[in-house]
Amino acid sequence: MKLGLPKESYASESRVAIIPANVTRLLKINLQVLVESGAGINAGFTDEDYVQAGATIVSREQIFSDADIITLVNAKDEQLNEIKSKLKPQQIVIGMMDPLAHPEYAQTFAETGATAIALELVPRITRAQSMDILSSMATIAGYKAVLLAAHKAPRLFPMMMTAAGTLKPARAFIMGVGVAGLQACATAKRLGAVVEAYDIRPAAREQIISVGAKPVELDLEAENTETKGGYAAEQSDDFLKRQQQAMANVLAQQDIVITTAAIPGRKAPILITKEMVDGMKNGTIIVDLAAETGGNCELTELDKEVVYKGVTILGPSNVPGTAANHASQMYGTNIENLLKLLVSKEGELNLDFEDEIIRDTVVAHKGEVVSTRLRELLSLPALEVTSETSPEAK
Repeated sequence: MKLGLPKESYASESRVAIIPANVTRLLKINLQVLVESGAGINAGFTDEDYVQAGATIVSREQIFSDADIITLVNAKDEQLNEIKSKLKPQQIVIGMMDPLAHPEYAQTFAETGATAIALELVPRITRAQSMDILSSMATIAGYKAVLLAAHKAPRLFPMMMTAAGTLKPARAFIMGVGVAGLQACATAKRLGAVVEAYDIRPAAREQIISVGAKPVELDLEAENTETKGGYAAEQSDDFLKRQQQAMANVLAQQDIVITTAAIPGRKAPILITKEMVDGMKNGTIIVDLAAETGGNCELTELDKEVVYKGVTILGPSNVPGTAANHASQMYGTNIENLLKLLVSKEGELNLDFEDEIIRDTVVAHKGEVVSTRLRELLSLPALEVTSETSPEAK
């Protein structure tokens, strides 16, 4: 079988879905790897690196015409139109598709007859951890968020005792401690800040302590704080209002605030209102990692630096892409592990829909949207199981 790696067509995307080290290992399961010239250059990988690993450099057209499986970082938005025009019914495309926010993309793939695998839907089970691209990319985002804050902050993070006097450490507060939040806590702690963190999930307390931060506890009760996948559950407007009121005093003491609260397929909850920013110290930096889904701060603007009453709010997009080399390494490993599930050691496709990972991640197959979750979001009727429409009918 042939695996195709096209160059990302997003102007702002520097990551690549497969790196040379992955190529070497994928050859062992009899996958021939076709790479578009320049696919990895922005992540630090040359065509020669891929050739030495065993890949073949080809044109973009040849990838879409010859590859059995095509893997990308982004298989959505403007790049989707090109993919749609070139895909063949027997091909498989693997990438990030933002399926819960844009279930209509699955319909677009279904129209091509090809099989589409959305990596955001990898289930959060132990066996799938090595394929979890959301956790991989969140790790990088949490780390880089602290560096962004440190770069913009008017003060240093660590305490320093100098001949010119003692410099007090910065106070950093992390709101939401999933993978990104925990990495932000650990990074800020390593830089010498006094770190506090908050999450509505009771289980988060021990996790916060484990990375050297202090948990902030508010006298609030919430039901259903965690989803099946381990994410913070969406809360009522009344709870969010009470949370904001209780949080205002905590925010007023901080120098750095990093927000990470996101709900898959939904607009990010507002954790910091304009009134709360009014009470924050001059010189405080807010880094809003939820900016792409609306932002956790009411004043956040995507990819802009907003200064309001001395408080700077950053709303960066594609934060993992700013560390393209390591982000690609992690992403590529996730893809490699998924491919080893999809392809046997003899190089034959094994699209086993009895497997929870495959069943959850395949969103389109044989001309149909086969994901139950996405069919519900699209208001489509339950898929009738026949020899022609069943995913198991390979």
